[in-house]
Amino acid sequence: MTKINYKSTEEFQRDLKTLLKKFPSLHEDLEIVKTFSIELFHLQNINKQAIFLIPNFCTEELKICKLKKFACKALKGRGVKSGIRITYAFYVKNKSVDFIEIYFKGEKDMEDRERIKKYLASLK
Repeated sequence: MTKINYKSTEEFQRDLKTLLKKFPSLHEDLEIVKTFSIELFHLQNINKQAIFLIPNFCTEELKICKLKKFACKALKGRGVKSGIRITYAFYVKNKSVDFIEIYFKGEKDMEDRERIKKYLASLK
């Protein structure tokens, strides 16, 4: 099976570094989510209601997605309803992902649409 090639923006890395102070298991949790959510959804078309396309940003070649079901071990007892959200770009042809944003829903209501626009503008 083809694996997805993962990269992340500098802003994502900053978000992650900040969140790691509160949620030290995030690196490990992220590896699990790659295999059991992102790859199942994009490579095997298995929809576990964890990933949602963000309207007005998707094309045939590029899907901007939000991952909502993210199990974080540092948030014991909450399972996939941890409140951690990830915004990413999935490139259909070359099967790659660029992580754009990671945030905790308790601190921020929704994805940063301006950041998504800036990311998309940087591709041109």
